[in-house]
Amino acid sequence: MTAAPDSARYKLAADNRRARFDFEIGQTFEAGIQLTGTEIKSLRGGRSTISDSYAAERGGEVWLYNAYIPEYLEANRFNHETRRPRKLLLHKKEIGRLAVAVQREGMTIVPLKIYFNAKGRAKVEIALARGKKLHDKRATEKERDWNREKSRLLRDRG
Repeated sequence: MTAAPDSARYKLAADNRRARFDFEIGQTFEAGIQLTGTEIKSLRGGRSTISDSYAAERGGEVWLYNAYIPEYLEANRFNHETRRPRKLLLHKKEIGRLAVAVQREGMTIVPLKIYFNAKGRAKVEIALARGKKLHDKRATEKERDWNREKSRLLRDRG
């Protein structure tokens, strides 16, 4: 529901660049994420990935599955599990909106990025998305190539 955050005010921890190619991105939401201390320290290192992850509603809560946050090496035996489900913190109205879109409209909840906001809190930008077919992906790639070629032509002429 909120717009994408200002790039000058946050530090990116993980980015899902593949999501914009595989899915048609609809409405986006900013959610908090419930993490342990070692997960926060590891996220600040910037080696986590969310390219294979997804979010789903279960029991009135939204959970992030398959997000990889590597172990924090200095944590010793008190480390976290790297791919454990993590709870996303959203308002009840937003959770209801997401659940309805997934059940009725056949959409998917896809994480786009994990970042630290201006206060230093870890946030996840999630989006309601619809999967693209192969011909849609080809059209996207064709349009991207044409825009790149067009900008080259305009740059060379002017």
